[in-house]
Amino acid sequence: MPGSHDPAVQPTPVSGGTEALEDPALLRRLLRAKDRIDAASHEAWPVRRLAEVSGVSEAHFARSFKRAFGVPPHRYLLTRRIEQATTLLRDTNLGITDIAFATGWESLGTFGRVFRDITGLSPSEMRVQARANPAELDRVPACVLKAAQRPDLTTAVLEKRRRVVGDIVEPPASETS
Repeated sequence: MPGSHDPAVQPTPVSGGTEALEDPALLRRLLRAKDRIDAASHEAWPVRRLAEVSGVSEAHFARSFKRAFGVPPHRYLLTRRIEQATTLLRDTNLGITDIAFATGWESLGTFGRVFRDITGLSPSEMRVQARANPAELDRVPACVLKAAQRPDLTTAVLEKRRRVVGDIVEPPASETS
């Protein structure tokens, strides 16, 4: 229903709402943790480990990361893994199992399920689609291509919740035209 919001996915108000953005030292520590995720998204990054990298408590880290970057740390990690998997599917001939394990997934089934939830396609369907018109993509700068192909985890989570509940939701007009 247009205009309705799922309260389960709304940001939780936290006292000092802009603290992470106004405290340069905290923002630097959050960026350090984010950079670690970016550099080694194939590794396990529990909040405890990220909080240690940032030098703050787990709860404070999780709240501040979401405030600063718009998504929780785990969701950011999933985004990075799916981006990396999509690139490997497009640019290499590695098998899907090899890609799943190379990008940090411990279970092929979980990789496939999360990949489909986020992108709307299975890994093999994504590979076919990504390779369909490679000449067109060669003219697009890599940074623009990566940003355009970045999965929208908020949408993926909402779609999964709708499927679980059995709601039928009309797509926005922009998707049907």
